Amino acid sequence: MESKTKQFKKAAAATIANPELQSRLRNLYDGFYKARDRAVDATPNWDELSDKGRAIKAHTIQHLGHYLEMAEASVIKAGGKVYFAKDAEAANKYVLDLARSRGVRSAIKSKSMISEEMGLNQRLEQAGIEAVETDLGEYLIQLKGETPYHIIAPAIHMSKADAAAVLQAQSDVPIGDSIEEMADAARVQLREKFVVADMGITGVNFLVAETGTVVLVTNEGNGRMSTSMPPIHVAIMGMEKVVPSMEDLGTMLRLLVRSATGQRLSSYVTTVTGPRRESDVDGPDEFHLVIVDNGRSKMLADPEMREALYCLRCGACLNACPVYRKIGGHAYGWVYSGPIGAVVSPMLTSLPEARDLPHASSLCGACREICPVQIDIPRMLLHMRSELAEGRVDPRAKSAPLMERLSMKAWRMSVAGPMMLRMSNRLGRLLQMPLTRGGRINKLPPPLSGWTRHRTFPALAKRPFRDRWKNI
Repeated sequence: MESKTKQFKKAAAATIANPELQSRLRNLYDGFYKARDRAVDATPNWDELSDKGRAIKAHTIQHLGHYLEMAEASVIKAGGKVYFAKDAEAANKYVLDLARSRGVRSAIKSKSMISEEMGLNQRLEQAGIEAVETDLGEYLIQLKGETPYHIIAPAIHMSKADAAAVLQAQSDVPIGDSIEEMADAARVQLREKFVVADMGITGVNFLVAETGTVVLVTNEGNGRMSTSMPPIHVAIMGMEKVVPSMEDLGTMLRLLVRSATGQRLSSYVTTVTGPRRESDVDGPDEFHLVIVDNGRSKMLADPEMREALYCLRCGACLNACPVYRKIGGHAYGWVYSGPIGAVVSPMLTSLPEARDLPHASSLCGACREICPVQIDIPRMLLHMRSELAEGRVDPRAKSAPLMERLSMKAWRMSVAGPMMLRMSNRLGRLLQMPLTRGGRINKLPPPLSGWTRHRTFPALAKRPFRDRWKNI
């Protein structure tokens, strides 16, 4: 998928200036965020559950090669096929080659972030294969030609009227903007797609290594139809989605669903182990599992960034983040948005090109506190800021201008000792006089003007605290 991370500031400013989007983003707090809080409060052992979930992810990622080999053997034993794709191009090629060899003309998809990451829909369409998203939110944004706005609710930025208009363009029958009418219209439009589809393509919430079981979590039932009706089922997953055992799966499901939507359990938890057996009523004749790297091994090899692979894609950090709740999902310019997107997107695309994303945070820690597996996102954002500021990623891509860096070095020298601090205070009080109004510095001159574009600073006190303390 094409990255637009360079356009972050422009896209963020446009969202902030849009009152309709601001109104819809405020609903995140009253909706998902409060529902998650209620679910956590109703779970008496939540902290213990969270600790256990983190331990499972830490252990699995530490021994990822072992569990991926175990999962591969289990899937093959169950009659499925496994392909390890080093990048998005290899994954797309495998799916396209499979589709061509089987004469696939249409494919139905159940929401998969990694297929968005791969740009799979576009590749299928270029090959003359119809690919239809069956999650209602994903279906709407596909029809509108947009990308997901939120990990859990991809069309949360659309009003009911917007959604009705998009669906109306596909129908000869008038469609109202009530939820029931739109759901009925989407059901009519999608039902035929399910019936005629030659291939079902899904994401993977979890892969159980000991059994080779793919687990899908949905609220619409489309995942279950996508895995059971077409003759071929292709499941695509990032390599970090594996969990060791069914017992571990129980822990991870409780954490994921409560954190994502505030439910005790989602409406549908679908488990798929290989293709249809002779005794099965339905199911695919072929099952293919595509395990995608696409930059994840680089994260795995970096001890500072490895923790990002713990992510369950619950979206809780987006709902808690004061920055995301102002700038929305499209501002981030790639598949993954919010605090976890600010970490993952630069790592999977290009940190120099996405250098604005690590700065899209107030470092308030809300994302870390709400994360069901306690990922320390602020620490990783600070690490990436350091990498950029020191030029360790790309000497040409330093995030701070030269004068700003020199100013910060001068500040460091000014506070290096008592004598330097006194001298710099006296000098600062003189230099700030033309800039101070009402005890505040409201506007700094270039090249430091960016520091006061959206904030003011208190002026240096006439008498330093050290001098006042003597009188006290």
